[in-house]
Amino acid sequence: MHVETKEVRAVTKILDDIIQEYKDAAPKEKRDWRTYEQQLAERIKTAIRELEPLVDEAIAAIKIVNEETRGRKPELTLKQKTLLLLLKRLFDKSNREMSIMLVLFSLLSSIDVSYKTVERLYSDEQVLMVLHNMHALILKKKGVKDSDSSGDGTGYSLSIKTHYASAAQKLKDKVKEKSKKARFIYSFKLLDLDSRMYIANGISFKSEQAAFLNAIETAKKTGISSIRLDRYYSRQKYVEILEDKFGSKLKVYLIPKKNATIKGSWKWKRMLNQFVNNTNEFLKEYFKRNQSESGFSEDKRRFGWQIPQKIEERIQTADFTTLIWHNLFWLKT
Repeated sequence: MHVETKEVRAVTKILDDIIQEYKDAAPKEKRDWRTYEQQLAERIKTAIRELEPLVDEAIAAIKIVNEETRGRKPELTLKQKTLLLLLKRLFDKSNREMSIMLVLFSLLSSIDVSYKTVERLYSDEQVLMVLHNMHALILKKKGVKDSDSSGDGTGYSLSIKTHYASAAQKLKDKVKEKSKKARFIYSFKLLDLDSRMYIANGISFKSEQAAFLNAIETAKKTGISSIRLDRYYSRQKYVEILEDKFGSKLKVYLIPKKNATIKGSWKWKRMLNQFVNNTNEFLKEYFKRNQSESGFSEDKRRFGWQIPQKIEERIQTADFTTLIWHNLFWLKT
């Protein structure tokens, strides 16, 4: 069915009213808090229970050839390193605080290391391999492939004194684009709607867009069959990028801007056609991206708004450990 630019703009002009009518008509689910707490407790138990076996399986998939044998023997095994890094993120402690806590743990485990040892884990290549293997294993266990997905970005503060949400609200885009000193990093994550697990992430010091491009590059491994993004990505060029990465069968759900035109690829035109002629069904699909927003909310309540690392590769590792824990907490659904 043919659609014209004036029809697209006519719908976007009254879109706020259409969305309000849609939300008023949509059934409102009431949360059973007792059941919710029980489910949450079970998810936490499952995450902790599955952690060690997953680490073991991830390590077993690694074959280390010609490992360096000179120098002092490592204080920690690869398994201990990986568990320590993940537990540090879960407890949301500084390197120094975590090293002090290990003195208490040593009563049971005989582990006693300095805070510098903890910090170096973020750059340990073998630990990074284990984490990536864990990610692949978790998605495989849940059968996550060719996902119906949603994506969203957020920021994490790199300074205790600067809170991303309040600063971004106060200075808006000036904070993001004009700050000479890197005070925030941008994190973009793609989420599988069925399992509520993250399939890919990307970070950037420059912009959310760069983090998004990093994330979709990573997501090629699992594949995406449909995607929902916020209005920032409602441009023809992003549809073309997504089609190039995931093929012509990919379904894209974007809310067009008020000055949108039908110029662009056939996928862009087909999306606008569906938006104009089947608006309610389109919105039903689009608003599934709320799961991405709730995912970030869940992560920040659990792990905080700050990533205390300063080196880029270590910041990437810290963000990836958040992804691992998020997915572990959704193994039981």
